[in-house]
Amino acid sequence: MAVPKKKTSKSKRNKRRATWKHQAAVQAQKALSLGKSVLTNRSNSFEYPSDDDEDDEE
Repeated sequence: MAVPKKKTSKSKRNKRRATWKHQAAVQAQKALSLGKSVLTNRSNSFEYPSDDDEDDEE
């Protein structure tokens, strides 16, 4: 027969949610930082074609 699972404590639930939200906040901060660096042309970790490269190919 099926046996009910034990109830998860509120502290465990809150800890899991806090971890999940923290990871999301860290990823959002990294994305914002990368976007700002791309806009200011200071990015070292993001490769994208510049307008000069397109003119040279034609």
